[in-house]
Amino acid sequence: MSPDYSSLDPCVHCGFCLPACPTYLATGDESDSPRGRIVLMRALERGEIGAADEGLVQHLDACLGCLGCEPVCPSGVGYGRGIQAAREQLHAARGLTPLAGIVLGVFSREWVWRPLFTVSRWLRATGLPAWLTGAGRFGFAMGMLAASGPETGAVGGARNGSSRGGAGAQSADPPHRREPADAVRTSSPAAAPTVALFRGCVMDTLFGHVHHATRRTLEANGYRVIVPDGQVCCGALHEHAGHRVAAEALARVNVEVFVEAADYVVVNSAGCGALLKGYGHLLESDAARTLAAKVRDVSELLAEHGPRPGGELPLEVAYDAPCHLQHAQRVHAAPLAVLGAIPALRLQLLPSSDKCCGSAGIYSVVRPDMARAVLDLKIESFAMATPMPQVVATGNPGCLMQIGAGIRAAGLPIRVAHPVELLDESYRVGGVYGEGERASRR
Repeated sequence: MSPDYSSLDPCVHCGFCLPACPTYLATGDESDSPRGRIVLMRALERGEIGAADEGLVQHLDACLGCLGCEPVCPSGVGYGRGIQAAREQLHAARGLTPLAGIVLGVFSREWVWRPLFTVSRWLRATGLPAWLTGAGRFGFAMGMLAASGPETGAVGGARNGSSRGGAGAQSADPPHRREPADAVRTSSPAAAPTVALFRGCVMDTLFGHVHHATRRTLEANGYRVIVPDGQVCCGALHEHAGHRVAAEALARVNVEVFVEAADYVVVNSAGCGALLKGYGHLLESDAARTLAAKVRDVSELLAEHGPRPGGELPLEVAYDAPCHLQHAQRVHAAPLAVLGAIPALRLQLLPSSDKCCGSAGIYSVVRPDMARAVLDLKIESFAMATPMPQVVATGNPGCLMQIGAGIRAAGLPIRVAHPVELLDESYRVGGVYGEGERASRR
């Protein structure tokens, strides 16, 4: 089947997309802009440039896939569908680069990624990654790992280089393995909406503390949370790289697990949520479309029920919107509602809050220089903010790690957290949770 580039048809080459493109802002090269890439994609479609052309591959691969160009386009161009078609065509002709092949191969096999990330979590618990954080490639990787850990005691905020998140604080397991039975004071009634938690891969191994916070806050707002067995990686990383076959294989497993499991499927990773909501397009089956219609970001479900307010957290918090939440899922108000339910929290929306951080799945691994160039623009805005935020809140694991590492490398006294972690801390401070839960967090 020929690649479908019809979503690019409305483009009139007006250039409104240029200032919304992080790679164009970083390089100033028209070929690194959506308009320039559309010209290249059309040439690829017509056969005027072949898939073997290194310049074509360089510029198309350099796209972050953040979709920041779509909301500002006055013609309604579906750039995301177009770049995905191009990447699938390039993958069919060229395959993956060796590095991308290794990384995606890891995420295709739970028996590889689970032990690998479990060992990474153990390393994080030693505190060594926090001490080894730096601006170089190795130091930045250590900073990303350090930034993935829970930072306990949100009131007052942990500072860069602090000892918070050490061995005691980083032992959080995914919620299907260890949770107190009487965690939430107001237990969910039998008629409460049932929510199936999507665990994911990176989230399940490095961000178990966010899963804990997700379950607690949802139950405190009247939901009943379950965690189905048999689920696998969502396939977003494979789909973004053009490896559609691998993405479809993973998606079919998840559809079978989740389609009849609950009223909703909740996701606390923006990248995973975007693809899960797009399973209908990916698989083109009724079951996939049924599942996709049930998928909600955790902030959407919490905002639907308020969320109920918690205790005071006197913090300066800058919200940074993940690209796959704001652009792909078009979820804007819900995360702000979550943070708005926290008394005394002072919320900032900085000029860079809607710009990509450069993480973009495996992008920061395979294209670290461009990823850092994009990130630097965001870190500068944090450093120049008045007052400087104590916390940057964002709802995607890659963003948390990328921004966290950049903050650490810049030596800024800022920490990162998922919005639901802050709400969870507010509920703890405000006495929303019962005695069993408070004891489990000491």
